Amino acid sequence: MPIFLVPGLMLRPWTLPLKERVRIAPDSPRYMQIAHGLIHEIERGRLLPGEFLPSSRDLAVALEVNRKTIVTAYEELIAQGWLVSAGTRGTIVSTSLPSSDDAPAPPIAPDIRQADETEYPFLAAPDRLIAIPAGKWRKLDEGVADGRLFPADLLARAYRKAAEGASRANALHYRDPRGSPRLRQEIASMLRRQRGLMVGAENICITRGSQMGVFLTARILIRPGDAVLVERLTYEPAVAAFRACGAKIVTVGLDEDGVDVADVERACRKHRVRAIFVTPHHQFPTTVSMRPERRLRLLELARQFAFAIIEDDYDHEFHFGAQPLLPMASYAPARVIYAGSMSKLLVPALRIGYIAAAPKLVDALAYQISLIDGMGNTVTEEAAAELLESGEVRRHVRKTAQIYARRRDAFARNLDSEMDRLVDYRLPDGGLAFWLQFKDMAALDRLEARAPEIGLSFASSHSYAAAEGTERGLRIGFASLTEDEAKEVLQALRRCAEP
Repeated sequence: MPIFLVPGLMLRPWTLPLKERVRIAPDSPRYMQIAHGLIHEIERGRLLPGEFLPSSRDLAVALEVNRKTIVTAYEELIAQGWLVSAGTRGTIVSTSLPSSDDAPAPPIAPDIRQADETEYPFLAAPDRLIAIPAGKWRKLDEGVADGRLFPADLLARAYRKAAEGASRANALHYRDPRGSPRLRQEIASMLRRQRGLMVGAENICITRGSQMGVFLTARILIRPGDAVLVERLTYEPAVAAFRACGAKIVTVGLDEDGVDVADVERACRKHRVRAIFVTPHHQFPTTVSMRPERRLRLLELARQFAFAIIEDDYDHEFHFGAQPLLPMASYAPARVIYAGSMSKLLVPALRIGYIAAAPKLVDALAYQISLIDGMGNTVTEEAAAELLESGEVRRHVRKTAQIYARRRDAFARNLDSEMDRLVDYRLPDGGLAFWLQFKDMAALDRLEARAPEIGLSFASSHSYAAAEGTERGLRIGFASLTEDEAKEVLQALRRCAEP
């Protein structure tokens, strides 16, 4: 039935919802709002194939917009095939569209304010997301370097030099998905000199952070139903990556000397184990180091049961006690896939990780990268290579290691003064975080419940447990906090935990 919007103007009933649609979507161009609204009405069957639309002048009056806006919307829909111009007769809905008699009526479309709804199935995110704090809170990290300490002018110069060099070499185009040849060579050289890995550029694949490296490794190793071993307290994003690739997660024991290798053997005799994920240098989250005899036994089990060891050495440089143990990859390269990161050496925002492994495995990783990314960021990788080659990374690490050692000691003092009655901890020999074990779980529950009220965000104590019933604790990074900031944070945590 026709309706009257202004004196002398007769329009169809679909004009009112179209007008409302324009009112509630003010952020996009008006002509696009109108075009979308008309498509919406065609899909609902309220505008039928062959039906004439009002003149641009009449619809402009009805919708209270400029006539040119309607003309632009009509032209857009004619170009897309939704409408057809009938010359002087006007504009009609295309007759090539299915009519309501030929096709089932579509369901009532959701209101534009409900645009997050879908009519198709998809793999939804879990209730508790990983590393995505809600709101503008102060994020307490799990052991991140302080990006404020790296001179911004050095980074800017490195980027400028990288961009200019890549432009001169005509290298600002798609290239090897394994990463910048120069950066791969520099990382291989660093691993040979500082960590004892006998690798060359052919052994290195650059990734966008170590987590991407772990995920891609899972993609090429795991088939649905394969078992992946993880310590009962471990790095949640890695576990999520393995599960996303179809792995069955099997937890093994962990104590002050690292992974329980006897438990690993029992698991191997019970399951078809494809890989084990470990952080032997500074175990995540507890910070303990795996003893040499356990490393050797784990390597022997990997040979015996033919599984891969994924060694995530995320903060090798920061060790404050004795000389750190060499990575397992340095003396068993055929059994170990070595994951590392430049985030702790430079700044996390650069997003540069790497995998060191056999060349054929590197090629397999590069193929996966070509499916999801095509290539990395040439300018960023070249800038990182420049910083490595010039020695700036080495100088920065020497300087910040001293700063982080002082911050570690100050954090321990503040723990003793602010939270001594609440937590136990061991002074970490290395790494950039403390593992806090609560003497009373009720205090931890209070802390986690109240922290959002004062704007504090941190990883849940449940996030570290790979299986139900595992003990809980908090991993709090100290390196990114000054002494005053750390004291303020610990005072806030204490207030949240107290009855």
